[in-house]
Amino acid sequence: MRLLANGILGILTLLYPLAVFYGNQFLEPWKIAAMLIMLLSIRLVFSYPNKNWTTLLLLAGIGYSLFAMWSNQLSVLRFYPVLVNALMLLIFGRSLFSTQSLVERIARLQHPDLPTQGIIYTRRVTQIWCGFFIINGTIAFITTHLSLEIWSLYNGLIAYFLMGILFAAEYLVRIKTQNYVR
Repeated sequence: MRLLANGILGILTLLYPLAVFYGNQFLEPWKIAAMLIMLLSIRLVFSYPNKNWTTLLLLAGIGYSLFAMWSNQLSVLRFYPVLVNALMLLIFGRSLFSTQSLVERIARLQHPDLPTQGIIYTRRVTQIWCGFFIINGTIAFITTHLSLEIWSLYNGLIAYFLMGILFAAEYLVRIKTQNYVR
Protein backbone atom coordinates (compact mmCIF):
# COMPACT_ATOMS: atom_id res chain seq x y z
CA MET A 1 0.00 0.00 0.00
CA ARG A 2 2.84 2.37 0.92
CA LEU A 3 4.55 1.72 -2.42
CA LEU A 4 1.36 2.41 -4.37
CA ALA A 5 0.70 5.62 -2.43
CA ASN A 6 4.28 6.80 -2.98
CA GLY A 7 3.97 6.01 -6.68
CA ILE A 8 0.75 7.99 -7.06
CA LEU A 9 2.13 10.88 -5.03
CA GLY A 10 5.33 10.82 -7.08
CA ILE A 11 3.39 11.07 -10.33
CA LEU A 12 1.34 13.95 -8.94
CA THR A 13 4.54 15.74 -7.94
CA LEU A 14 5.90 15.30 -11.47
CA LEU A 15 2.81 17.07 -12.77
CA TYR A 16 3.75 20.23 -10.83
CA PRO A 17 4.64 22.34 -13.93
CA LEU A 18 1.27 21.53 -15.48
CA ALA A 19 -0.48 22.37 -12.21
CA VAL A 20 1.23 25.76 -12.20
CA PHE A 21 0.38 26.37 -15.86
CA TYR A 22 -3.30 25.46 -15.59
CA GLY A 23 -3.77 26.41 -11.95
CA ASN A 24 -2.52 29.92 -12.63
CA GLN A 25 -5.68 30.56 -14.65
CA PHE A 26 -7.96 29.79 -11.70
CA LEU A 27 -5.96 30.05 -8.48
CA GLU A 28 -3.73 32.53 -6.75
CA PRO A 29 -0.09 31.38 -6.51
CA TRP A 30 -0.31 30.85 -2.75
CA LYS A 31 -3.05 28.25 -3.26
CA ILE A 32 -0.92 26.32 -5.76
CA ALA A 33 1.97 26.44 -3.26
CA ALA A 34 -0.34 25.23 -0.50
CA MET A 35 -1.38 22.25 -2.62
CA LEU A 36 2.28 21.43 -3.21
CA ILE A 37 2.92 21.64 0.54
CA MET A 38 0.08 19.19 1.17
CA LEU A 39 1.33 16.81 -1.52
CA LEU A 40 4.95 16.92 -0.28
CA SER A 41 3.81 16.54 3.34
CA ILE A 42 1.81 13.43 2.49
CA ARG A 43 4.82 12.02 0.62
CA LEU A 44 6.97 12.77 3.68
CA VAL A 45 4.57 10.84 5.93
CA PHE A 46 4.59 7.85 3.56
CA SER A 47 8.39 7.92 3.30
CA TYR A 48 8.82 7.93 7.10
CA PRO A 49 10.90 6.43 8.80
CA ASN A 50 13.38 6.45 5.88
CA LYS A 51 16.27 8.76 6.69
CA ASN A 52 17.67 9.30 3.24
CA TRP A 53 17.94 11.82 0.47
CA THR A 54 14.19 11.58 -0.24
CA THR A 55 13.48 13.12 3.15
CA LEU A 56 15.93 15.94 2.41
CA LEU A 57 14.27 16.66 -0.93
CA LEU A 58 10.79 16.64 0.58
CA LEU A 59 11.72 18.92 3.48
CA ALA A 60 13.48 21.35 1.13
CA GLY A 61 10.43 21.30 -1.15
CA ILE A 62 8.11 22.01 1.75
CA GLY A 63 10.34 24.86 2.94
CA TYR A 64 10.48 26.32 -0.54
CA SER A 65 6.72 25.95 -0.97
CA LEU A 66 6.14 27.78 2.32
CA PHE A 67 8.22 30.65 0.95
CA ALA A 68 6.27 30.54 -2.34
CA MET A 69 3.01 30.55 -0.40
CA TRP A 70 4.16 33.55 1.64
CA SER A 71 5.36 35.48 -1.43
CA ASN A 72 2.22 34.68 -3.46
CA GLN A 73 4.16 35.27 -6.69
CA LEU A 74 3.90 33.07 -9.76
CA SER A 75 7.55 33.78 -10.55
CA VAL A 76 8.60 32.13 -7.28
CA LEU A 77 6.62 28.98 -8.10
CA ARG A 78 8.60 28.66 -11.33
CA PHE A 79 11.89 28.16 -9.47
CA TYR A 80 10.86 24.82 -7.96
CA PRO A 81 12.43 22.71 -10.78
CA VAL A 82 15.67 24.68 -10.34
CA LEU A 83 15.65 23.81 -6.63
CA VAL A 84 15.02 20.12 -7.34
CA ASN A 85 17.90 19.96 -9.82
CA ALA A 86 20.21 21.76 -7.40
CA LEU A 87 19.34 19.36 -4.58
CA MET A 88 19.77 16.32 -6.82
CA LEU A 89 23.15 17.67 -7.90
CA LEU A 90 24.07 18.14 -4.25
CA ILE A 91 23.02 14.59 -3.34
CA PHE A 92 24.69 12.90 -6.31
CA GLY A 93 27.75 15.18 -6.22
CA ARG A 94 28.32 14.76 -2.51
CA SER A 95 28.35 11.01 -2.92
CA LEU A 96 31.34 11.33 -5.27
CA PHE A 97 33.40 12.42 -2.25
CA SER A 98 32.50 9.33 -0.24
CA THR A 99 33.74 5.77 -0.61
CA GLN A 100 30.60 4.77 -2.53
CA SER A 101 28.82 6.92 -5.08
CA LEU A 102 25.03 7.08 -4.92
CA VAL A 103 24.63 4.92 -8.03
CA GLU A 104 27.03 2.36 -6.53
CA ARG A 105 24.94 2.21 -3.35
CA ILE A 106 21.82 1.62 -5.44
CA ALA A 107 23.59 -1.05 -7.52
CA ARG A 108 24.81 -2.81 -4.37
CA LEU A 109 21.21 -3.32 -3.25
CA GLN A 110 20.93 -5.93 -6.01
CA HIS A 111 24.60 -6.86 -6.31
CA PRO A 112 26.41 -6.66 -2.94
CA ASP A 113 29.62 -8.05 -4.46
CA LEU A 114 30.05 -5.41 -7.13
CA PRO A 115 33.32 -5.94 -9.04
CA THR A 116 35.91 -3.19 -9.47
CA GLN A 117 34.69 -2.53 -13.02
CA GLY A 118 31.18 -2.03 -11.66
CA ILE A 119 32.44 0.44 -9.05
CA ILE A 120 34.23 2.47 -11.73
CA TYR A 121 31.15 2.30 -13.96
CA THR A 122 28.73 3.42 -11.24
CA ARG A 123 31.01 6.32 -10.30
CA ARG A 124 31.02 7.42 -13.96
CA VAL A 125 27.22 7.15 -14.11
CA THR A 126 26.98 9.30 -10.97
CA GLN A 127 29.20 11.90 -12.65
CA ILE A 128 27.01 11.84 -15.76
CA TRP A 129 23.90 12.42 -13.63
CA CYS A 130 25.67 15.36 -11.98
CA GLY A 131 26.30 16.81 -15.43
CA PHE A 132 22.66 16.25 -16.33
CA PHE A 133 21.48 18.08 -13.21
CA ILE A 134 23.80 21.01 -13.96
CA ILE A 135 22.54 21.32 -17.55
CA ASN A 136 18.90 20.64 -16.73
CA GLY A 137 18.95 23.01 -13.75
CA THR A 138 20.52 25.73 -15.88
CA ILE A 139 17.86 25.34 -18.57
CA ALA A 140 15.15 25.25 -15.89
CA PHE A 141 16.57 28.52 -14.52
CA ILE A 142 16.61 30.10 -17.99
CA THR A 143 12.98 29.09 -18.55
CA THR A 144 11.93 30.97 -15.40
CA HIS A 145 12.60 34.15 -17.41
CA LEU A 146 10.66 32.98 -20.46
CA SER A 147 6.93 32.62 -21.02
CA LEU A 148 4.89 30.39 -18.75
CA GLU A 149 4.11 28.19 -21.76
CA ILE A 150 7.81 27.55 -22.50
CA TRP A 151 8.57 27.02 -18.80
CA SER A 152 5.73 24.48 -18.53
CA LEU A 153 6.68 22.70 -21.73
CA TYR A 154 10.32 22.31 -20.72
CA ASN A 155 9.87 21.51 -17.03
CA GLY A 156 6.69 19.48 -17.45
CA LEU A 157 7.61 17.45 -20.51
CA ILE A 158 10.99 17.95 -22.17
CA ALA A 159 13.05 17.60 -18.96
CA TYR A 160 11.33 14.30 -18.14
CA PHE A 161 11.82 13.11 -21.71
CA LEU A 162 15.55 13.90 -21.49
CA MET A 163 15.76 12.13 -18.15
CA GLY A 164 14.10 9.08 -19.67
CA ILE A 165 16.56 9.11 -22.56
CA LEU A 166 19.45 9.21 -20.09
CA PHE A 167 17.98 6.31 -18.08
CA ALA A 168 17.46 4.25 -21.25
CA ALA A 169 20.90 5.07 -22.65
CA GLU A 170 22.60 4.09 -19.40
CA TYR A 171 20.66 0.83 -19.29
CA LEU A 172 21.63 -0.02 -22.88
CA VAL A 173 25.28 0.82 -22.22
CA ARG A 174 25.24 -1.32 -19.08
CA ILE A 175 23.81 -4.29 -20.98
CA LYS A 176 26.26 -3.86 -23.85
CA THR A 177 29.39 -3.42 -21.77
CA GLN A 178 28.48 -5.87 -19.00
CA ASN A 179 30.33 -3.64 -16.52
CA TYR A 180 28.69 -5.33 -13.60
CA VAL A 181 26.58 -8.37 -13.02
CA ARG A 182 22.90 -7.86 -13.68
